[in-house]
Amino acid sequence: MPDHTQLDPVQERVGYVLKRAQQALSTAMAAVLAGHGVTNAQYAVLSALQADPGLSNAELARRSFVTPQTMHEVIAQLERAGLVTRQTNPHHARILERRLTARGEEVLAACHRDVLAIEQRMLAPLRPPQQAQLRAWLTQCAQALTTTQHTAHAQASQPHAGGDRGVGR
Repeated sequence: MPDHTQLDPVQERVGYVLKRAQQALSTAMAAVLAGHGVTNAQYAVLSALQADPGLSNAELARRSFVTPQTMHEVIAQLERAGLVTRQTNPHHARILERRLTARGEEVLAACHRDVLAIEQRMLAPLRPPQQAQLRAWLTQCAQALTTTQHTAHAQASQPHAGGDRGVGR
């Protein structure tokens, strides 16, 4: 007998609500960051470089949720704007490290103030314990998907039992 149970409407699904909140946050951030001449991706790069100067392009791309190809352009834009500079690693002459310039630090401080105000507005309906719980839940959700993806990828790349290597191999 077929199951006629209906799913909740899309708008009530957790993934949809999460994406809606992320989109609202991203849009609000883009509006205030534009006033500083910075995009969301550039803000993410500046923040990452402030926390960990000298990160590679690949690591910056991962932390900024963009492709390595996009990161190359983001870095070029930040360098042209005078917010980031390249310096030779003192121990490895072939390694170029990105660092914030003094102007980059100033712009980032102003961006942080504006983004914090947006986050405070977003979280205003929640009491501090609820805010902490929300952070914990979102962290757990992200970890669950990251762990699942890594586990699924690892299992998919393992040979099947009994020497079966898949169809057509």
